[in-house]
Formats: sequence, C-alpha cells, structure tokens
Amino acid sequence: MSVVSELDVENALCDLFAALGWTVTTGAALASERANQREVFLLPRLREALEVLNPDAPEEVRDDALRELTRDRTSMELVNANREVHTLLVDGFKGAHTAPDGTVSQHTLRYLDWDAAAKNHFVLARQLTVTGPAGDFRPDLVGFVNGIPLVVGELKDAAVGLDTALTKNLTPYRSEIPQLFVPNAVVLLSNFTDTRVGTFTSTVLEHFARYTRLSEDDPRNEDAATTLRAVFTPGHLLDYVENFILYEQGDHGLRKLLAQNHQRLGVNAAVARIAHYGSMVDAGVTERALEQPRKLGVYWHTQGSGKTYTMLTVAKRLLEDPHFQNPTVLLVVDRNELQQQLFQNLEAVGFGHVHEAKSKRHLRQLLKNDTRGLIVTMIHKFDDADANLNTRSNIFVLVDEAHRSTGGDLGNYLMGALPNATFIGFTGTPIDKSAHGKGTFKVFGGEDPRGYLDKYSIRESIADGTTVPLYYQMAPNDLVVDRETMEREFWAAAELEGVADIEEINRVLDRAVTLKNMLKNRERVDKIARFVAEHFRKYVQPMGYKAFLVAVDREACALYKE
Repeated sequence: MSVVSELDVENALCDLFAALGWTVTTGAALASERANQREVFLLPRLREALEVLNPDAPEEVRDDALRELTRDRTSMELVNANREVHTLLVDGFKGAHTAPDGTVSQHTLRYLDWDAAAKNHFVLARQLTVTGPAGDFRPDLVGFVNGIPLVVGELKDAAVGLDTALTKNLTPYRSEIPQLFVPNAVVLLSNFTDTRVGTFTSTVLEHFARYTRLSEDDPRNEDAATTLRAVFTPGHLLDYVENFILYEQGDHGLRKLLAQNHQRLGVNAAVARIAHYGSMVDAGVTERALEQPRKLGVYWHTQGSGKTYTMLTVAKRLLEDPHFQNPTVLLVVDRNELQQQLFQNLEAVGFGHVHEAKSKRHLRQLLKNDTRGLIVTMIHKFDDADANLNTRSNIFVLVDEAHRSTGGDLGNYLMGALPNATFIGFTGTPIDKSAHGKGTFKVFGGEDPRGYLDKYSIRESIADGTTVPLYYQMAPNDLVVDRETMEREFWAAAELEGVADIEEINRVLDRAVTLKNMLKNRERVDKIARFVAEHFRKYVQPMGYKAFLVAVDREACALYKE
C-alpha cells in the first residue's frame, strides 16, 4: 500500500498492531471507561485485571492497589513519578488485610501477568483526547495494557522528519498533560519510513532507536513492521517493561533508558543458555557429558554499544530468578575505571546491596563464607587464590573485557577457585588466537557453532545509530613510515595474525626497536603534531566534535602532547 499522509501512517500502524493481537479502537469509544478526559487510566479494565490476577486477595486490598497506582503524582518531578510507578508495576503492590478476628495477612498484588501475555488485555486507542491545565491534547496513539497507558505514539506523514514529532508534539505533551507520562513505559515515533522507540525523557531523536531484528540470526530490517514486532508484540513489550527499563543518574539529572534491540536479545540468550545448562544438570546429565560444561560462551558486542548495562542486566536476571536458587554473581573487571563505571550504573539497573571485594583477603572471605548476591571484584584479587574456595554450582562469573581479563595465571586462579561456577565472557574485541595458543573463544566455550553466544558487530552498531563511525584522516605522504622497516619488524611477525589484544601487540613492538625509534623521531613527531593541530582547528573543532590521537607508546604520547 502507498503510505503518504499522516492518516495513512496511522491506518498502517494500527493494522500492524491489530496483527500483533492488540484491540484497536478510538479514543471516543473509550469515553465511558474514563471518569473525565483528565483521567488516563481505564479504571474498569484495571479493576478487572486486579481481580483476575489476584483472586485470593481481599477486595479492600485490591482497592488499595488501584488507588496507589492511579493516585495523582503530577506534583512530583515527572521522571521521579514515572520511576515510582514503574517500580510499583514490576514489584507489585504490597498491602495488608486485617480480618474480623484481628489476624493480619500480607499480600503482594500484580497489575500485569508478566509470564503469560495472553492473560492481559492490550488495547490501542486512536486519537485519545487528554485534558491538561492549558486545554485538550490528542496523541495519535495510546496503548493500554490492563487499562494502564504504557505506550504513547506520535505519527507524521512520510515527508515529515521524526524530529518534528519529538519537538512539536511529544515535548509539549510532557508539560501540558504530564499525567499521561507518569505510567508511560515507551514512546513510539513513526512516519512509516522511519520508526523508532524511546522514552519520554529523550529530548533528541538520536536517543530513539530502531529495532531491526526479532532474533540474533535475523537479517537487519528497518521497516515499521519489524520495529513493531520487536517491541510491541505483547510478550516482548512485557519483557521490556519488566526487565529492560533503566533509570540513569547523569549530569543533567535522572534519565529513563530503554534497552536496545541487541541488548534484550543478548541478555535473553545468555539467561536461556544458563537455564538450559542447569536443566540438563538437573535431569541427570553429567557435566563431563555436556558439550560446554560451565564455560557458556563469549558475549561479543562492539565497544560503546551499552555492554556494561547488558552485563548488569544479566546479573540482575540471574539474581532475581528463583530457578537459580539464590545464587552468587561475580562481576570481574581488570581496571579501576571499569569497576567505577560498574558502580555508577548499578543503581540504574535496580541493584540494592552490593559486595565490593576490597582486597585479596576480603574476596577470599566472601567466597569462603558462601556470600550470596552480587560481588564486584577486579581480576588481580584472584592472584594466588586457593583452589576450591567455593565449589557451589550456582555461582555465575561475568567477566568484563574478557579478551584480556582471563589471560595467563589470573584466569587459571579464577577458574580454580570456583571449579563449578558458570563463566560468560563479555568483550568488544575478542582475541581469536595468539602466540600462547589462547583466545577469548577458547577460554569461554569455543564449541559454540557460531563461535560466540551473541554478537553485535560494529557495522550493525553504526547502522543502528548506536555508535558513531570513526573517520580517519591521512597525513601528508612524507610522514609515512618506511615500508621495508614496517614489514620487517611488524607486519611480518607471524604471531600477530588474528591478534587484537594490546599486550600481545606490545610484545611485538618491544622488539621492533628500529620501527619505534622511527615513529618517535622528533622531526616526524613535530610535523604530525603541527598537521593534527591545524586540521583539528580548521575542520573538527568548529563543529563541536572531538578527536583522539594514537601513538606507539607512552613516551610517544608525551612527545605529541608536548
């Protein structure tokens, strides 16, 4: 069909929602379910859902749950109000009932059935009028789940860019009808040729993502149907709301984030692999008989694509799932900066108490004392660790920057200390092979048919807009290193084949004395520094962009800075 006008876009998207199982109606048809146009919940549907999902809860507790969810929070800062409601939806309402004999019973009530999407009601309203202090506003689409407005959609015709929908519609809605965004989970923007999903705290179009695949093996597809199936298939939407909404505290305050396509697919692949392995052990299959005992794969996502949040979300899922029986999850890093980055992001993912291994001795105490929950440690704290510090099987070790963290003795101490633990490596730059016959794939389960548990390449990341491309500027030709020296001392080194690890490359460079001296020649450094400074001032700095310069060693970096 030809989709041109805004009405065409609306019709086409509603057809797609209907095909996914949503009941499509109009805002006018829902008028009888709202006390007035300021009301954004469909109270009869919400009341019915509370009764169906919580049949054993007393009616007065269900009434309390309804009042708590729908109470006016517009006097709060909007993002804080939204976070409060999101926590209530995910954790459920906790209430008490006092019987006539004085007995008090505690109840946790669900608003949504997270496990069975079919037990919830999905209704999409077209042109729902919502009244605010300044008058009436009419979002193009509002999606209700059990009467809760979790989705807001704003549409434009095919000739209008989505930045217009964001700045002319969504931004005013947030201030004029904030009650609609207090319970909101996700925001949809579409002109049919470009369809993106994000959150109401996003103020620039780049923060809205295209969802281009339904599984890791699918070819990338930017059409509206793929994005809607990826996010708004009822089970997928519930998964996003329950597990993949984060709140990040940044320089400009609290911001709400929605995990992107590759993050959800990757997290679910990791959890499914772990659960599958566990079910095989429970069924009596010995670890020796399994193809990949305990080393469950490499999680290969390009740098800058949100790998830290992905790893933390895997950890949270493992800790919260009763199937894993109150496990221990270790997050292992190899640099102070990475540990600090983890701690900055823990609250966003919803972690409470976290154990931080302060020293080698402290780490050993935590493991010997059978500590449960999340432990964050640096890899060097496993140095000289005793074998069999903890032999429990529901210990999960998530290794960040795995291409370098587990090399040599430290990796051996780690795996020896936790002989029955499950290991998953996270990296943006895996090592295929090296001079020592070790590699990220081999260490973490190279028997995977594809060689990895999940992959998100730099090409996909750039295409999705998750990361930006790197652009290289060639220096004048007289600054190029002598080709013969380069080939003799660097490229011809057989052990460099397939190596992406900086330590391996440095070992070769340490022997390339002539090459390093040539690269650090004062005259050459001076010419390059002048060229870089002039090029940066002329082309990069005026656009507000950044750049970085890579040199052969620390001395060279100091020379260039000077």
